Amino acid sequence: MVCNLALRKWGFFMKEEIVDKNKVVKEVLLRIVKLNIGLFLYAVGIVMAIEAELGLGPWDVFHQGLANIMGITIGQASIIVGFVLVVANSFFGERLGWGTITNMIFIGLYIDLLMFLEAIPVFSSFLPSLIMMLSGLFVIGVASYFYIGAGFGTGPRDGLMVVLRKRTNKSVRFIRNSIEVTASVIGYLLGGTVGLGTVVIAFSIGYFVQFAFKLFKFDISAVEHRFIDQDLAYLKKILKNKKNDAHHTL
Repeated sequence: MVCNLALRKWGFFMKEEIVDKNKVVKEVLLRIVKLNIGLFLYAVGIVMAIEAELGLGPWDVFHQGLANIMGITIGQASIIVGFVLVVANSFFGERLGWGTITNMIFIGLYIDLLMFLEAIPVFSSFLPSLIMMLSGLFVIGVASYFYIGAGFGTGPRDGLMVVLRKRTNKSVRFIRNSIEVTASVIGYLLGGTVGLGTVVIAFSIGYFVQFAFKLFKFDISAVEHRFIDQDLAYLKKILKNKKNDAHHTL
């Protein structure tokens, strides 16, 4: 019975059919792999944009401005912004998933690793740097498909995009560009550094994300995510069932 409840909770029952447990485990593991591929690719795309040295991305401009005002590091500013966005997204009905937590943690770790290993080349001329930055934006678009499509919830910033997409029914391109421009402007007013790359990213990231979604025929509104509160409720039910079984045994 507990096994059946587990399978139902993960959404792998079709009507009253019994699904092989190994198949369920395999599908869950594949989703976890998909999530981590997406997070790693997201870090790759960010580092490509950074190493292009054409200007900070919009959110990094905002983080830098906030860090200057509050006297903290950019990383700490990023965490604070992430936390605030999680609260705001929750208020508008976006629930907290494991992907939200891993997004905040692992993308930063992957970025540090890539920077430490100097895995992304740095070019001295403008054209190769521009090409690398634009390629990085496409990689971010593909990464968004992987980690959002895994169904473990969105990261704080992409969660905002999903909320606005659902509530306004505007295109991903329009919403993403609007968010990036807003972050850039506020960051600049707070003292963040804006460059040519900032402008390019702010006005083009939405196009790349939407292009990647169309390439994979991906509709973010149709994704059914697995959320932390569901797992906690399921764990509580398992413990309750085990307690009842132990009671009946006695």
